[in-house]
Amino acid sequence: MKQFHLIVRGRVQGVGFRYFVQTLALENHVMGWVRNNPDGTVECIAVASLDTLHTFVEKIKLGNRFAKVQDVEITETEPKELFSSFKVKY
Repeated sequence: MKQFHLIVRGRVQGVGFRYFVQTLALENHVMGWVRNNPDGTVECIAVASLDTLHTFVEKIKLGNRFAKVQDVEITETEPKELFSSFKVKY
């Protein structure tokens, strides 16, 4: 299992983007979380196989129909906690 830390920039707050990411995660068996940041970005921790994570990120880049993703910053990180689901953090 690999872990990606994502920072998504663009029009990604107030458009249902976190729930879009959560749905993608559930459909692709990705564990972790997603949340809005005060600077207007969306942050995500995603844990899955490397192939699954690459597919997940490509779908995030497309966004939902209301979002406009401009950039996705991806950092592979060491898993620090064990996730059993994918949650939206508030």
